[in-house]
Amino acid sequence: MQSVLLSRVLVLLWASTAWADVLVQPDFDAKKSRSGMSASCPGPRAGWSPSSSQFSGLWYVVAMASDCKVFLGKKDHLLMSTRAVAAGAGGNLSVHMEFPWGDGCKRVDAGFLKAGAEGHFRVPDLGYLDVRVEETDYSSFAVVYIYKELEGALSTMVQLYSRTEEASPQALKAFQDFYPTVGLPDDMVVMLPKCVLPGGRGGTLTPLETHLHPSQAEAR
Repeated sequence: MQSVLLSRVLVLLWASTAWADVLVQPDFDAKKSRSGMSASCPGPRAGWSPSSSQFSGLWYVVAMASDCKVFLGKKDHLLMSTRAVAAGAGGNLSVHMEFPWGDGCKRVDAGFLKAGAEGHFRVPDLGYLDVRVEETDYSSFAVVYIYKELEGALSTMVQLYSRTEEASPQALKAFQDFYPTVGLPDDMVVMLPKCVLPGGRGGTLTPLETHLHPSQAEAR
């Protein structure tokens, strides 16, 4: 029992060092955005207006960088996923995630629990020890830093959120400027494509192994 407790303490101490230099978006605002947000899968989403000045609403995950071994083994086969974000009480977020999964989408709901400053979270259910919205303009992009534990291994991940399936040059620059600062080289980066479903519909489907736990669906 003591050895288990000691290992957990060491993980937290190691993680604290890793997070120390990662900043959070100043004056982060997660308040509820316009109603009508949709996260149905697959296909384009309706109901989001880019004029909103809050973080809530629909996001596409269009690029990722990570040193997670599970991610690195699958990154060339991944496609876009989505996050539907809603503000909760006390600065928390409720996030509905949809991932490519066989002939459909894997849907996961997670609570992002406020951990200090606004824009700083932890997600125990997914093994996210630290999540920080490092930069966002709210209307078009967000750069999200994640430090996580998966299958006993610690890793760093950076995700690029976009309000549309095509990231803007500003979004790409923010992502590309940030991920090297947390020790991630270019060969650990993937730009996530969308796929075309039968009938020509856009979507985010890919034949991922269906035996994976949701926490491994992007090694997210």
